[in-house]
Amino acid sequence: MEHFYITLLLLFVSFVTLSLFVLFYKHRSNYSADNLPPGRPGLPLVGETLEFLSTGWKGHPEKFIFDRMAKYSSQVFKTNILGEPAAVFCGVACNKFLFSNENKLVTAWWPSSVDKIFPSSLQTSSKEESKKMRKLLPQFLKPEALQRYIGIMDAIANEHFASQWENKEQVLVFPLAKRYTFWLACRLFLSIEDPHRVSKFEEPFHLLASGIISLPIDLPGTPFNRAIKASNFIRKELLKIIKQRKVDLSEGKASPTQDILSHMLLTSDETGQFMTEVDIADKILGLLIGGHDTASAACTFIVKYLAELPHIYELVYKEQMEIAKSKAPGELLTWDDVQKMKYSWNVACEVLRLAPPLQGAFREAINDFIFNGFSIPKGWKLYWSANSTHRNPECFPEPLKFDPTRFEGKGPAPYTFVPFGGGPRMCPGKEYARLEILVFMHNIVKRFKWKKLVADEKIIVDPMPMPAKGLPVLLYPYKS
Repeated sequence: MEHFYITLLLLFVSFVTLSLFVLFYKHRSNYSADNLPPGRPGLPLVGETLEFLSTGWKGHPEKFIFDRMAKYSSQVFKTNILGEPAAVFCGVACNKFLFSNENKLVTAWWPSSVDKIFPSSLQTSSKEESKKMRKLLPQFLKPEALQRYIGIMDAIANEHFASQWENKEQVLVFPLAKRYTFWLACRLFLSIEDPHRVSKFEEPFHLLASGIISLPIDLPGTPFNRAIKASNFIRKELLKIIKQRKVDLSEGKASPTQDILSHMLLTSDETGQFMTEVDIADKILGLLIGGHDTASAACTFIVKYLAELPHIYELVYKEQMEIAKSKAPGELLTWDDVQKMKYSWNVACEVLRLAPPLQGAFREAINDFIFNGFSIPKGWKLYWSANSTHRNPECFPEPLKFDPTRFEGKGPAPYTFVPFGGGPRMCPGKEYARLEILVFMHNIVKRFKWKKLVADEKIIVDPMPMPAKGLPVLLYPYKS
């Protein structure tokens, strides 16, 4: 019997040794091509993922990039992120190269965690689903449609501030900003107006957003596991809404053009096929994330910087009050009003430069190619970083200084300011985000001044920047 256990132990040790050998061999073989960019792949499986994520958790996401730019190359270095061999592209020339070669040399790529959280995309791929989504969006994001949204945005903002901010001495800005942008997304994409129905989704969406870009470890308590559970819950609720909308459309109680949900239900592809209810639920899920998460981060940091920079606040206040005084009591904002908010938008852009909600994005090499003298193998993942230009003194002198005048006149040089990406894959909701941010700025500055309650509050990135304590502020309302 003793010999039997010894044999089992030897077999187990041999199996583990062989597995580790195969793992290391496979890991190293990913980097066996000639003339690869400088850098290091890190450990098998995890690569440098923990360092990549932890610099964000510590509040300095640019550190992972800048440390390696200084050590290896200012333009491109190799690493391993989220279990994939990757080249990180940095700077203006790299942004131009990637954005100009979309669908030629590179294509969009999402981590495996995205496909697992959005399971209907496994039927094709995240890339194909994204292409379908981009065909559906233009009708709802074109200027004529956006002009109709401004009054709705302002009405919701008025109700939001009246119920959530007014008559309170202090508030937590970040959760309230998320509530505002999420309410807008629910109203404009799904025609859900009841704030109680909206609030039902808030916590699940927070868990979902936190787990999308994470290590895909599906164990109880992990961010990835919580994100999967949250997406399942939201999907079930969305399916109820979709089924009811189909009934309402058939009975004439809903309009075919009232929102993107109706459009999805009534639009077929080139072959005459309509999307399934689960497909629509997943696409709405993605839209709701994209339609509120980035803008809520931007709104939060606008409040942060306006609290820290009273001279900037006064200029924003002056511009917004000129607009407010031109309105009759109860009159909502219009497209023309928003076009007058030039200085306010310059301030918002400077916030987006210093605290970009989108830290960067992934691409995948379609074929082998050479960049800057280095070989990039087919199948490698490519990551571009917003901070590699936003905080680069060659692109923005005194990069840590808050200076809205950078956006006057012609503004920053091409490919330097990239909070919405660039090229064919530039965020299609860019103008939608501009409107909801400016409507938020208008409504907050005409009501309040405020003071930060935590002077040196830590900022964490997970995967978007957020104040660690939610940005508590003391409100000083203007007397009416």
